[in-house]
Amino acid sequence: MSTQDSPHASGPHRPHQEQHPAKGGNPLRRTSDRVEAWCSRLLLLLLALGLPLASVTVGLAAYDSTMRTVQAQSAQRHQITARVTSAPEAAPGSVAHNKQTAHVSWTGKGGRQRTGTAQVPLDKTAGSTVRIWVDREGTVQDPPMSASNATATGWLTGGLTALGVYVGFVAARKGVRLALNCGRYAQWDAEWDLVEPLWSARFHG
Repeated sequence: MSTQDSPHASGPHRPHQEQHPAKGGNPLRRTSDRVEAWCSRLLLLLLALGLPLASVTVGLAAYDSTMRTVQAQSAQRHQITARVTSAPEAAPGSVAHNKQTAHVSWTGKGGRQRTGTAQVPLDKTAGSTVRIWVDREGTVQDPPMSASNATATGWLTGGLTALGVYVGFVAARKGVRLALNCGRYAQWDAEWDLVEPLWSARFHG
């Protein structure tokens, strides 16, 4: 009986001896598949634990930092009554906030007359009185930040942190899959180099 007539020559030889899968195991499941599954579970665990921890920690830190700024500005700035001394002029973007720029004057410490430029409501005209914020040196300032600003900053920072953690999880998962696929392709190429000559000899022999 020739080699081609032999029942053992009905197909190409396997490049290596296959091991019998464990009872209940998937015979098509490769080592790389198991590695990928374990990495996915680990990354999911890190996501479940790290996302809330990171977002809450960073959010609270941003809130505390902003609250310190709020407290510092509240301590350093105070409101006074000033008089509008010139016709108000609309500044770029100020009309959208119902504000306009005007020159104002007020009496500072020791009875000293002070002047400056401030944002005043649209209905104010020359000679009107207006409440403005100044610091300890008497320089016109914006109103101090409020606790609501600190709360909004904390939520925004925490949300962005959560998004960043999730993006990192997706990138890490894709990176693991890409690295494993590179190994799989290399293994397939190596096995095909062994199998292809046997297939060629069978169909062209």
